[in-house]
Amino acid sequence: MIEVDGLVKAYGGRRVLDGLSFTAVPGRVTAFLGPNGAGKSTTLRMVLGLGTPDAGSALVHGVRYAELRDPLRSVGALLDASACHPARSPRAHLSWLARTHRIPGARVDEVLDLVGLGPAARRPVRGFSLGMRQRLGIAVAMLGDPGALLLDEPMNGLDPEGIQWLRGLLRSLADEGRTVLVSSHLMQEMAVTADHVLVIGRGRVLADGGIASLLETELPPVRLVTPRLAELSPVLRAEGARVVHDSAHRATVTGLTSARIGDLAAQNAYGVHELTPLRPSLEEAYLRLTTEAVEYRSTEPTTRPDSRKAAPAHA
Repeated sequence: MIEVDGLVKAYGGRRVLDGLSFTAVPGRVTAFLGPNGAGKSTTLRMVLGLGTPDAGSALVHGVRYAELRDPLRSVGALLDASACHPARSPRAHLSWLARTHRIPGARVDEVLDLVGLGPAARRPVRGFSLGMRQRLGIAVAMLGDPGALLLDEPMNGLDPEGIQWLRGLLRSLADEGRTVLVSSHLMQEMAVTADHVLVIGRGRVLADGGIASLLETELPPVRLVTPRLAELSPVLRAEGARVVHDSAHRATVTGLTSARIGDLAAQNAYGVHELTPLRPSLEEAYLRLTTEAVEYRSTEPTTRPDSRKAAPAHA
């Protein structure tokens, strides 16, 4: 279990973490989300003892990271995919780490095969792509067969096959009863990988709950498809609904449940081809939560590509 309680950290008078508290429990993948500058990386560093909080605590299995007898066997981490000497090979890097924790050499080969780096085990890391470096970082995290894993943007640089592999790995690790905390900006992947979502902004928790509860809305819009849309629309509006036509036979209805829309259509003998509640995506829910917490916000370019001055004509 990973427990963060009242964590406070300031740099140069600016609070990066402002009383942050949460718990990541065994048996589930927890997505750790937030805008740039929200404090995600700082939090992970505090959990791993790479920084000292001004207040609060960060515990792994009930103790501070520095108090763990064999850290690699308790918690595996990937914070920086480039955290390996470029002249070393994956085998040499992992073997060195294994010796520090009395981990059998056979485990090195196991994790290299697990992440798909067996054929490149003796090649210098300097020639690796970002995706290969990420795989090596995951191998390091898995080396001690730990009960908890903290992964910062582990999908960056992976190709589609690699992302699918990692998705399955994270789910299998959680199914084995491990604690898996993953920081990522890939909302679509987190939506299908995680079963719990932790969203932070400006160093505070904005949301902490299951995927389903985060996406749940009291009365979602409903996509309606019917050849009798012109006749059904006034009936729905009379019930207080807002009906926006997308085409001659399709509309988005807000203010009524899909069941009520279906009942009104049936009462008037209007055939309905589709009634679909439009639940928000994880990305939409995330953007709604973090609207006021975005610190680095982009602006529209002052000069658009199609408004560039034409090149002067030659005589």
